[in-house]
Amino acid sequence: MAHDAPSIAADPRKRIVGPVLRSQGALIALLLVLVFGALRYDHFLGAENAGFLLGSTAKFGLLAIGMAFVILSGGIDLSVGTVAVLASVVAAQLSPHGIAPAIAGAVAVGLAFGLVNGFVIARFRLMPFVVTLCTFMAARGLALVVSGRETVSISYEAGYDQLAESAWLGLTLPTWIMLAAFALGALMLRYSRFGRAVLAVGGNEEAARLMGVPAARVKMAVYALSGALAGLAGAILAAQTSGSPTEGTGWELVAIAAVVVGGTRLSGGQGSVLNTLTGVLLLAVILNLINFENGYTSGPHLSLGSYWQTVVRGGFLLAVVLLQARLAHRPGGPVRT
Repeated sequence: MAHDAPSIAADPRKRIVGPVLRSQGALIALLLVLVFGALRYDHFLGAENAGFLLGSTAKFGLLAIGMAFVILSGGIDLSVGTVAVLASVVAAQLSPHGIAPAIAGAVAVGLAFGLVNGFVIARFRLMPFVVTLCTFMAARGLALVVSGRETVSISYEAGYDQLAESAWLGLTLPTWIMLAAFALGALMLRYSRFGRAVLAVGGNEEAARLMGVPAARVKMAVYALSGALAGLAGAILAAQTSGSPTEGTGWELVAIAAVVVGGTRLSGGQGSVLNTLTGVLLLAVILNLINFENGYTSGPHLSLGSYWQTVVRGGFLLAVVLLQARLAHRPGGPVRT
């Protein structure tokens, strides 16, 4: 019995530290990166850099929210990046009519693609990977057709650029839109019947059906939500830059990476919308850190081109995912938040 005393005494700490690392690994990594940046670079945590970082990240955050719900339901959506691009072209073309019609048109385009994805996947029980890959290509082609293969400028006379430039309390409107969407998404997942249905379908679709959960409608809803948020991201993209049919390369992978780094299980049924926000911010801060490193002149530094930036970011994300996977297989399992 004497040999058991040390392990028993250590158990309370293990019971506390293990779940925290499993559920908040991305947050810990984000804090460490922020501390490193603050110590190495001037103005890294300044209001100007923080505001720019959050504003430019808003569109990726919206994509990640929709992707989180899709993955939680056991699916995947590869079309969000190109749908956002098509929506940006539509928003730019509608911008002379005002901000509201342009946003409505962009969201309608995204919603239409989401409904098509959800209907085909739910009705014909096809693999989400294949269906959304098809709509990925269709949206890219339509963006080129609608734009005439040219960048579509927004209407500054109608004030559409104010969607990106308007600010309140030091944060731009896209940042507030992203934060509000994350708050609503977190509340929906945790407290609504729809959120419980999404988790049930992602955990075990057949068991969810036996319990009376309308799995087909849940799938339709999550893909519609993902498409609508991609459309809103496209409206923000148009306001920040323009309606460019060649944008959006790899955006779906960024959204998936943010969700996975945030601790959501790729097989579905377990995850967190708020942790997805942490994943989005971690991705953005890593890229921002690399940009600061390229401009660092106060000592030895690394100069990384755009290709190497992708390599470094991918390697760091892989390390975080591997760490979380290892923690998830320890006793106690992953923690649902």
